[in-house]
Amino acid sequence: MISYTKAKLSDIEKMQTLVEDEVRRGIILYRSSDEIATNIRSYILAKSYDDIVGFGALHFHAFDLGEIRSLVVSKEYRGRGIGACIVKELLKEAKELNAQKIFTLTYEANFFKRLNFKEIPKESLPAHKIWADCVKCKHFPICDEVALIQTI
Repeated sequence: MISYTKAKLSDIEKMQTLVEDEVRRGIILYRSSDEIATNIRSYILAKSYDDIVGFGALHFHAFDLGEIRSLVVSKEYRGRGIGACIVKELLKEAKELNAQKIFTLTYEANFFKRLNFKEIPKESLPAHKIWADCVKCKHFPICDEVALIQTI
């Protein structure tokens, strides 16, 4: 059974272990433990008993615009709908906070399209997103991620 809960500071070490392969491959942007701690309230965990099997974060860029980022599911648990459930939990939270639009940058565009996200030009994203996050990416400035958005 999978449960979905807010992350705690004590989860950070396990979160870093779960995401390290995706970070190494350049699929997910590296975030330091301090950065995760600063944004701990943004994270939703998928847990199987005490094991963290996935997580994602909801980050806001403006009063009406949020981002789903750092979405990862353990290789052993992929294909079970856990990623979709994490996204749905994050969208539910965004709606409760009165967000109007949620975007993501991803290599898994079809996954998000199945969840009613629509592809948009990356140039339509806030410039501070590029300068705050994208410049840290090993692929910058040659980015082949796809930008998608959903109105909620």
